[in-house]
Amino acid sequence: MALKYPRVCAAVDLDAILSNMHSMHDNLKPETKMIAVIKTDGYGFGAVPIAKLLESEDYIWGYACATCEEAMELRDNGIRKPILILGYTFPFSYDTLIDNDIRPAVFRYDQLEQLEERASNRSDDRKVKVHIAVDTSMARIGVRPNDDGALFAKKALSMKHIEVEGIFTHFARADEKDLTDAIEKKDIFASFVERVEKENGVRIPLHHCANSASIISIPQAQMDMVRAGVTMYGMKPSEDVPTDKVKITPALGLYSHIAYIKDVPAGVAVSYGGTYVTDKPTRIATIPVGYGDGYPRSLSNKGYVLIHGHKAPILGRVCMDQFMVDVSRIPEAVENDEVTIIGWSGDQHISIEELGNLSGRFNYELACDLNPRIPRLYIKG
Repeated sequence: MALKYPRVCAAVDLDAILSNMHSMHDNLKPETKMIAVIKTDGYGFGAVPIAKLLESEDYIWGYACATCEEAMELRDNGIRKPILILGYTFPFSYDTLIDNDIRPAVFRYDQLEQLEERASNRSDDRKVKVHIAVDTSMARIGVRPNDDGALFAKKALSMKHIEVEGIFTHFARADEKDLTDAIEKKDIFASFVERVEKENGVRIPLHHCANSASIISIPQAQMDMVRAGVTMYGMKPSEDVPTDKVKITPALGLYSHIAYIKDVPAGVAVSYGGTYVTDKPTRIATIPVGYGDGYPRSLSNKGYVLIHGHKAPILGRVCMDQFMVDVSRIPEAVENDEVTIIGWSGDQHISIEELGNLSGRFNYELACDLNPRIPRLYIKG
């Protein structure tokens, strides 16, 4: 498939990503907006191409990143819609945020004071748009939904050069079969927002708490906006999230080609440490991909690839740049044949979820770990 990049190539199906976004949007109230979460270079799929794909979609309010650097990569590539930083933003970035209309999440008083000071020193009257982060279930970042949190919100709302555009929280357990915890945290968040708005006589424009799993499973969590993450890329939030309400199409294929085939007798140790020793004459193919590309070393002796629609198990340890597979039962395999690492080969399929489970990771982590040494091939139409 990816002959332009024969060593290894990640094929990203932009049509699948767009279809997944439309499918999620169809599950929302018409007035509910969406944030496309494209942190960590779009979960490894490529933040800039995905943002460009979605920039003209009216229901997409904007994008969410993890750092100012990620946000600036989007701005430098012509992305103009709003960008929200979901994590902590360090003060050295504040002028950049203000200059480029990037929204930080706020939850510390020193953030408010320093943002106010930076904005007040400008010659224009531009306000810094912020979203208040509320910690309901993660113990990660955010103010607690209590008296102290209400005082913080009051402070943010009172500042001359700060505009509280949004308020949000994040669910820790929305991808489970039992949604009791997520619904409880949604109610706590909604009550806190209601208190803040009533005490300050305002309506914060954007309330948001729904992630990918709750877009599918918790319609009452939609509020003004939702944040679409892993499902945008065609990956499941978990096995417990139903797939009948929202059709999700996998958007990633990972391919390589056989670099070398050799026949060895019984008793030959394969790869570092000799953790696999052939017990019979074996035909071994070398695949020029390794943990230096982000392919998990933990797949040593238990992962597999597909060649001509057949499984070829990994023999021995995965190396930094190569690994070996058994093609004894695939006599038609020859050097330069295509190797499917994720995706379809004939009627056989390796999903990113299966590969994540085999490697002891999970699908999000595996996708994010596919590093820039792997070229991305974007497919559309």
